[in-house]
Amino acid sequence: MEKAAVSDDGLLIPLIDLSKFLSGSEEQRLETAKAILHGFQTAGFVYLKNTPIEPATRQHVFDMSARFFSLPLDDKMAVGWTTPEANRGYSAPGREKVTQLQDLAAVAKLKEAVPDIKESIEIGRDDEVGHPNQWPDETTSSAQKAAIAGFKSTMVDFHAQCKAVHVEVMRAIAVGMGLSESHFDGYVDVGDNTLRLLHYPAVARDVFRANPNQVRAGEHSDYGSITLLFQDGRGGLQVKSPNGKFVDATPIEDTIVVNAGDLLARWSNDTIKSTIHRVVEPPAPLAGDADTYPARYSVAYFCNPNFKSNIEAIPGTYATETEKKYVGVNTGQYLVQRLAATY
Repeated sequence: MEKAAVSDDGLLIPLIDLSKFLSGSEEQRLETAKAILHGFQTAGFVYLKNTPIEPATRQHVFDMSARFFSLPLDDKMAVGWTTPEANRGYSAPGREKVTQLQDLAAVAKLKEAVPDIKESIEIGRDDEVGHPNQWPDETTSSAQKAAIAGFKSTMVDFHAQCKAVHVEVMRAIAVGMGLSESHFDGYVDVGDNTLRLLHYPAVARDVFRANPNQVRAGEHSDYGSITLLFQDGRGGLQVKSPNGKFVDATPIEDTIVVNAGDLLARWSNDTIKSTIHRVVEPPAPLAGDADTYPARYSVAYFCNPNFKSNIEAIPGTYATETEKKYVGVNTGQYLVQRLAATY
């Protein structure tokens, strides 16, 4: 039995050793695959430890992220987010409102009333024709920009490492479902995924007191296959339990929080859950800083089937055609539709 990373109000998120799937015995690989699948089927979330991504690599990415967000706003806006089709570049605080709503007017109204307190930069695969990444200038001699020297190479390498983890998690899902291990390989080999660096600025406690509905990121599900989330130690991530309560997904050092997205739920004919989550007022501020919550950093890697892929219910998730809950959908078109409502 896997240890629980989170257990509260009917929500049990397992902590799973990924190395047992990557290099364990056949029995360990099958047991781990089934544990990963079961976590996605019941909670929609798992925590993975002993992944191929080294703690030093993770820390370096967080350091580079903090350096980017410390740049002057004009420098960040110079690499601003452009279109849902590209989904690359910087978003200033208040630009994006993550929500389950898809009506543009309703999203705009919510954004005005309860803006998300965060800024981010989106980085896609660096070889997609027509949609280049928006990279900050590393060539200037100014001390501030010199601090981000190596930003591009760091993020391109990390994007590739995360892509490899995506492939392995999808292989584990396939094994857990009794399919060929390579069942999803042809759907995820391109790497049409998005690396998002997130900064939740320091915020006064009074902001949350003045508006009880204020959050750092609104409640939402993710859009793609799975999301790899790397947290710092600040906390604030919450996952909705089966009973409707939001439960703290407390950070565990050197783990990746992995959740299933809407496309994977759809792909699995809803046998896998895409669970609502949010980022809220964190636990009590550190001693001596009682009036302000410190900044929070996280890194999310949003994994998707290849944009060209057509997603139909996975064999074994339905007995007859009438049991299919969804019509087939093109990944790229689906994601653009969802992003257009968010920004």
